[in-house]
Amino acid sequence: MGLCAVLLICLSQAELGRVWAYEHEDALSETVLQTDGDFYGLPRTRRDQHSPHQHREVRHTEGRGLDITTLPDNMTRIVEDSQRYYKWQSFGPADRRTEELWVNLNNLHKSQVQIHGILSNAHRQAARVALSFDFPFYGHHLRQIIIATGGFIFMGDITHRMLTATQYIAPLMANFDPSYAKNSTVRYSDNGNVFVVQWDSVSLKDREAEGPFTFQAVLNKNGTIVFNYRDIPIPVEKMNSTEHPVKVGLSDAFMALPPPLQVSEAQRRTIYEYHRVEMNITKIVGRSAFEFTPLPTCLQHTSCDLCITSNMTTGCGWCNTLQRCSDGIDRHRQEWLDYNCPEEAKGSCEDYIPVLPEGSMSSYNQSSPSPTPSSAEMEGQPVTRDLQSSPPHHTGITENTAIIAGVVAALVVLVVLTLLAVYYINTHPTVAPPFYLMQRRTNNYWPSMTFRNQGCHSSYAEVELGGHEKEGFIEAEQCC
Repeated sequence: MGLCAVLLICLSQAELGRVWAYEHEDALSETVLQTDGDFYGLPRTRRDQHSPHQHREVRHTEGRGLDITTLPDNMTRIVEDSQRYYKWQSFGPADRRTEELWVNLNNLHKSQVQIHGILSNAHRQAARVALSFDFPFYGHHLRQIIIATGGFIFMGDITHRMLTATQYIAPLMANFDPSYAKNSTVRYSDNGNVFVVQWDSVSLKDREAEGPFTFQAVLNKNGTIVFNYRDIPIPVEKMNSTEHPVKVGLSDAFMALPPPLQVSEAQRRTIYEYHRVEMNITKIVGRSAFEFTPLPTCLQHTSCDLCITSNMTTGCGWCNTLQRCSDGIDRHRQEWLDYNCPEEAKGSCEDYIPVLPEGSMSSYNQSSPSPTPSSAEMEGQPVTRDLQSSPPHHTGITENTAIIAGVVAALVVLVVLTLLAVYYINTHPTVAPPFYLMQRRTNNYWPSMTFRNQGCHSSYAEVELGGHEKEGFIEAEQCC
């Protein structure tokens, strides 16, 4: 019996080692995503394999696909450049506000600014970065973003190869190549309230002679977004968009599954872009800026009364099943449809009667739809009802006490058996079972762990090279 207890302890230590290894890997706040061809390719990482519900991936292979399109004409809203979700202002070189909005990363301490070693030495690549705060984007609170070398931030929670299509914050989306020059970098800073990413002295691919661009995107904790432009050597309208899209603005979308009668293409999912903000690119010059202020959305309401009666939003409906306020056009649209929320949203708040806890007899008597008892019945039954409510409560306490006592007793027995096993091994070292264990015991208290590179993609580890302005990168062991 004592030997069995020792073996159980060894197995528990091995399991703890595996849990520690997984948590150590998941603690990495930054995941580099490789690109492929003309798209920003995002192959499935090891984190995605462990957490399929957090970062799902859609590929264009094996009968599955992803379409990115605008809303069909028969839906209530199409892509529009209206100030429904954001209002914005533009500032030129002569405006004082332009200098106030610019975040000078050179004035910050070196420990507060990070140069991304991979993105600063690559072309058409993107990397996931974790934020230290919840950033509201179109009413959705995000904690992770994907920075791309092409002058934009991908804000979607479902990664795919066409990152430039929608769900972006794009101060200047274009075919930039930070790997061309040594002083070309992609760096960022996060102080808990403001996240800044700056594309510093980056040049257009195969058009390096036209000069370097320097601009930044600023994400504030309150949802405000700022595009700052420091060096713009050529007009944006003269940029070539044949090899890479050229966009300035914001965009969001939702993913939806086809109706059951149209599932002939093996679960093809479609991303619908429901809103886009397109800025006037002629206003983008050196030392100019755009400031976007978020407007209230239905998603911010947390109760039915606020959802229906608020003057800050229009067209909102309350779904009691999901406990969510929405107009049906946001990232949760598929869930909104799956739970029949469009029908629930047609009702009023009075239609939803809260579920009362058991034992609240007074509230139950006031709201019960059953017929009212006669005066004779009410005179003879109140004391009886109170007496009947006591025994079940006392029984529940007794059952819980018995369960706790059983668990404690089991733990005590396990500790006693373990102590006996240790005592037996130390006092009888020549007996076969203790001698076998003593020969194979080790001084390591944790089991050894091996981390293997899964998949057929090269993995990269960032290193800081002394005496260089850029961070370098080394290629890890190639998979066979």
